[in-house]
Amino acid sequence: MKVSIQAVAVWGKIAPSHSITAIMITDDQQTIVTGSQEGQICLWDLSSELKVSSKEILFGHTASVTCLAKARD
Repeated sequence: MKVSIQAVAVWGKIAPSHSITAIMITDDQQTIVTGSQEGQICLWDLSSELKVSSKEILFGHTASVTCLAKARD
């Protein structure tokens, strides 16, 4: 069962920096994944009209995310 969780902004007026160092798009071309110099991984929804909206931000890496790869089924 797939659970969908709404992204929630937990910062004030200024979002944390996200200096993109890696980027990947999923096979279905509906999600963009970015890695940052700050150690975050962000998931973005990509609509058929090519509009990008934030989905999730993942914290926890202690170094820059410089490479992204997908796992095989």
